[in-house]
Amino acid sequence: MQDYSLILKENNLKITPKRITILEILASNPCYMTAEDVWKKIKNRFKKIGLPTIYRNLEELSACGVISKIIHDDRRLYYFFCKKKEHHHHFICLSCKNVEEISICHISEIKENIENTLQGKVLNHILQINGLCNKCLNSNDYKQT
Repeated sequence: MQDYSLILKENNLKITPKRITILEILASNPCYMTAEDVWKKIKNRFKKIGLPTIYRNLEELSACGVISKIIHDDRRLYYFFCKKKEHHHHFICLSCKNVEEISICHISEIKENIENTLQGKVLNHILQINGLCNKCLNSNDYKQT
């Protein structure tokens, strides 16, 4: 079991029961979640918690890298708790919403090209690959076009 208090402390975030519960909810789910999904799960524990509080906390946790923000084709924001702390990327199944963490990164050539072309400096990058996982790809619901 992870020590969410330590994670918050390491990122200079105030340790609150609501933040710890948000992290517990995200960490226990292998799929990405919307702020509304998190709110539906947390409102039983905290009767007076509003959706704006969830959004604010998710954005703060995302801004310091404790959770990842998933950009979806439907233009909604989703959130995911990464178990890997080292540099990695994500494969997102658009059907079942499962997220797989991928350690492979071949960005060095692209980074060098961008820096040479723009005469700038790449400081970081985020790579998100959207597709269908093997289970969804082989299901009867998916029809190739």
